[in-house]
Amino acid sequence: MLRPTRFGWRHALPIATCLLASACRTAPPAPEPSIVFNTVPDAAQGGSEKLALIAGRVVGARPGEQIVVFAKSDVGIWWVQPLTAEPFTAIASDGTWKNTIHLGIEYAALLVQAGYRPPPTTEVLPKPGGDVVAVATVKGRGGFVPAPLKRLTFSGYEWDVRQTPSDRGGANDYASDNAWTDADGLLHLTLRQRDGDWSSAEVTLTRTLGYGTYMFVVRDTSQLDPAAAMGMFTYDDGAGDQNHRELSIEVSRWGDRSISNAQYVVQPYYVPANVSRFAAPAGRVSHSFRWEPGRAVFRTVRGSGLSAGQPAVAQHEFTSGVPISGNEHVHINLYFFRYSPSPPQREVEVVIERFQYFP
Repeated sequence: MLRPTRFGWRHALPIATCLLASACRTAPPAPEPSIVFNTVPDAAQGGSEKLALIAGRVVGARPGEQIVVFAKSDVGIWWVQPLTAEPFTAIASDGTWKNTIHLGIEYAALLVQAGYRPPPTTEVLPKPGGDVVAVATVKGRGGFVPAPLKRLTFSGYEWDVRQTPSDRGGANDYASDNAWTDADGLLHLTLRQRDGDWSSAEVTLTRTLGYGTYMFVVRDTSQLDPAAAMGMFTYDDGAGDQNHRELSIEVSRWGDRSISNAQYVVQPYYVPANVSRFAAPAGRVSHSFRWEPGRAVFRTVRGSGLSAGQPAVAQHEFTSGVPISGNEHVHINLYFFRYSPSPPQREVEVVIERFQYFP
């Protein structure tokens, strides 16, 4: 019988070991998904009419995944791009992606799975996990310097004047000189056209007030242009899960002269039970809502105040979907409802005589 020599064993063992290793060898792990930017827009305060190209490449994307792009405003809010109704950017077969977006001071791209539903705005970007596969951010190019903050005093409170775009009612720009107080302390908001572009107005209370009664005394808005909308509401930028804690009184015909000119709303507005429409009469009126845990009572009366026994022009109580109090702030705005069949016929102005809060 032949026996392996010592020389033969010495060579046979390495060969067997190599064969075993070859049988056990596995493919190298796939790289972690990542996003790079190839084209970065300039940094700017932005505006609804200012669009720029943003582009990049994804490594490790799987079929069905898409990109969601955000632009950060100079007040620290991330806005989904290019539109709330169009939040997804396709990834080409070679891994590249591109889209046009509104300008901001910083940009973000998220690689997401098909089930992801991006918020219209957010104060903090999501981290990878769940439907969010990867996140990348980049500063806008150039040396942008934000416009100085404008603040005014009205009814004994401090209010910040909006200067950045908003997609409320469609993409709208806001100008700081569209909001001011006169010698009598009354707040004026204007919707103006300059060089063919409309600019809106908004002020935001710098304090959070919480549960209680909110009252707004407003001069005649019964003949407000059908393409204009006035809002008096609470809003919390970072509370998307609470529908931004929005309780609103809105004066508008939303481009349709045949409907009532005002409504009370507990968001989301697309739930029929969350909207109560009414006719705001001519002359000075006082709109209010009383906000309590699980309950919001809206009321409108003629004149300037909420006297006991005063008859209501309109009143409605909501007990479903009422948000809990958090970091909401009061907003008062006047803007162009972009979905109106025609633009405003002339410049629009509203006057708010007084704001009051009662715990």
